[in-house]
Amino acid sequence: MTEHQFTADLWQWKAREEGAGAWFFLSLPFDVADAIDETAPSKGFGSVRVEVTIGATTWRTSVFPSAAEKTFLLPVKKAVRAKEGLVEGSGCVVRLRTV
Repeated sequence: MTEHQFTADLWQWKAREEGAGAWFFLSLPFDVADAIDETAPSKGFGSVRVEVTIGATTWRTSVFPSAAEKTFLLPVKKAVRAKEGLVEGSGCVVRLRTV
């Protein structure tokens, strides 16, 4: 298990289809993505299980590789955004630990 701390801006995925839902992500800094890629075991589609803390909220999820972004993407669910008052463009201080 490795732990990383970084700051990243929350962004919304722009779906091509109408009504596809609102998905929000953080792009991991390249150095963090490289460290995870080198040390963490991956699951299906190259995803890696992580435990994340933003503010007072901690949850488990997976980060997913993105060829377009050339990094891993961290999905941030609605409950976390609401509890922490996050909107698109919010700078998030993230503590991320591979599990």
